Amino acid sequence: MSTNTTRKGPLAPYRVIDLTRVRSGPTCVRQFADWGADVIKIESPPGMELADSWGDKRLGPDFQNLHRNKRAMTLNLKDPDGIKIFRKLSDGADVVAENFRPDVKFRLGIDYESLKTTNPRIVYASISGFGQDGPYVKRAGFDQITQGMGGLMMITGEPGTGPMRAGIAVSDSAAGVYCALGVMTALLEREHSGQGQWVRVSLLQAMIALCDFQAARWTVAKEVPPQAGNDHPTGIPTGVFPTADGYINIAAGGQAMWERLCKAMKAEQLMAVPEFKDATLRSKNRKQVNAAVAEITRTKSSKEWLEIFEAAGTACGPIYKMNEVFADPQVQHLHMAAPVHHPVLGDIALVNQPIELSRTPSEIRTVTPECGEHTDEVMHELGYSDGEIADLRKRIVI
Repeated sequence: MSTNTTRKGPLAPYRVIDLTRVRSGPTCVRQFADWGADVIKIESPPGMELADSWGDKRLGPDFQNLHRNKRAMTLNLKDPDGIKIFRKLSDGADVVAENFRPDVKFRLGIDYESLKTTNPRIVYASISGFGQDGPYVKRAGFDQITQGMGGLMMITGEPGTGPMRAGIAVSDSAAGVYCALGVMTALLEREHSGQGQWVRVSLLQAMIALCDFQAARWTVAKEVPPQAGNDHPTGIPTGVFPTADGYINIAAGGQAMWERLCKAMKAEQLMAVPEFKDATLRSKNRKQVNAAVAEITRTKSSKEWLEIFEAAGTACGPIYKMNEVFADPQVQHLHMAAPVHHPVLGDIALVNQPIELSRTPSEIRTVTPECGEHTDEVMHELGYSDGEIADLRKRIVI
């Protein structure tokens, strides 16, 4: 457990040792850092190849957004003395998180079975591309690869245009969030058993799980979901429709919402079209339905239609560029851009947590640390003297 009693937040008593890199692992650990856990990010010392320094991109938006609220130290895990220091850290920690290739932790001797011999309460979190074992265990895991293997790319994009990746790192981010949930579950269970455990998540598993109802269409009904472009897979009309000056989203798949839409457009005649009578027929005749709706939506601006549909209780919404997202009054009300001051970048904003807790909210307390910024601080906490620290630094152990 962390000895730092000055930290705030519901997870302040917990210490997390962060060995993660790139995106999936840092996404997991960020969930703990933002609620006050003492997260110590481990990176390679200067003079070694830095596994997660990101070079000149360290001050970029992505790295800053992923690694806030952490302390940072450098540690050479290829040196026996570095492993000794790591074991001291892990013996006093609640969680160790890593997303190395599956074999790396065993080669270094910092796998779950090794760490639990001296800290049976440790919760060990591992994220991999395809799992910790099995026929693909040696394959490198990348988000786009698992988007394809998990089925997402063949249900994304316009029909007949070939597979299409999503515009964000879906499997990376999903694996991180699922892993955080797994760690939270293990910590809760530890309250009863007193024992830690190994939490394992892969990008492939996370991608399949995130496909959810589309995946269940196959597992339950043996349906192979096709690409549907901007249309909802089954509920029509739900999709993107042109206006006089752009596009809007409309979601009117249910019967009541369809009738509400027709009345709002002053197109009650569409309700009487035999091919549009019910949800099944509208899904079957989606091209005709969409064309009929689009012919009408083209006659007014996006702003006009949004006001009309809102007043009628019809589900609709604008389609924003990212700058427009954060200019939206509801997004501002939700505080999704969290202000923070960076010593180099100045006043910036990071993407806030989407979870609200009434008594113990998340907080962005500190910006992403410089590489090794807190090495001396952490080493002193472990009982090392200034002379010992200087020696270890000279030998590139830290």
